[in-house]
Amino acid sequence: MRRPATSIFRRVPSATPATACALRNSAGGHVEDRLPNAAAWVPVSLTTRKDGSKGVMPHFIDRAKPGVIAVMRDGRRFANEGNSYHDFVQAMVKAAKPGEEIAAYLVCDHKTLRKYGLGCVPPFPMPLGHHLSTGYLMRGDTLEALAAKAGIDATAFAETVRQFNTTAPLGHDAAFGKGSKAYNRYQGDALHGPNPCVAPIENGPFYAIKMVIGDLGTYAGIITDENARALDAEGRVIPGLYAAGNDMASIMGGNYPGAGITLGPALTFGYIAGRHLADSAAKRNAA
Repeated sequence: MRRPATSIFRRVPSATPATACALRNSAGGHVEDRLPNAAAWVPVSLTTRKDGSKGVMPHFIDRAKPGVIAVMRDGRRFANEGNSYHDFVQAMVKAAKPGEEIAAYLVCDHKTLRKYGLGCVPPFPMPLGHHLSTGYLMRGDTLEALAAKAGIDATAFAETVRQFNTTAPLGHDAAFGKGSKAYNRYQGDALHGPNPCVAPIENGPFYAIKMVIGDLGTYAGIITDENARALDAEGRVIPGLYAAGNDMASIMGGNYPGAGITLGPALTFGYIAGRHLADSAAKRNAA
């Protein structure tokens, strides 16, 4: 995994929980670090609040809205914007050039921005001035002007939008099939047709927000057995030590089958650990 040049990993939870490291060092617990993904990834944008403090905005739903696309610095699209945040970030990583910051730009026109908002930017009638003044929201009267402000390849970007607009009025995304999946359509606009996720990007001014990598929860963690008991590097149970939630290695092998994949196992294996502890205590008392 290449990390971005300006690493978001210093701003959001670490890919290896501090508690897991402490358990590993003090009690011999072994952290699984061979997973394909160390965390459940989500694209985020970094905003400046009115008091000057920094904030992190996850992009869950806005990517799927009609009239919104995402491009890399080379000005080209790289994924179905309506796909899950975890899959979207993996596509970002694959599309990034070696040694380049892993970042993408969410793009729309004025009509789309004022109808749906984008990231931290609210829809009409809320003002845009604060986000424009901090640079969180970038604006250009033309696609080329927006590209220059964002540091995007202007020629490729204009061609990308032109190609997208060729079939967008028909509700068709020829390149990546945005809106072709139930998950996409659920996040789109049910009142927009013929595709709730696709509309042309037509009239300026145009806008962009930079997205980088964030995470919702860790996958790397302490390896356990079926009773949530922590294991050492040789796979032996460490008596009295349990792990659940984000301190436990992903039961899905670092994959993301659906929302709540860090919550469900936390509840389940927390319950299992509690039952196992209670049963063990009862057996000791009976003896």
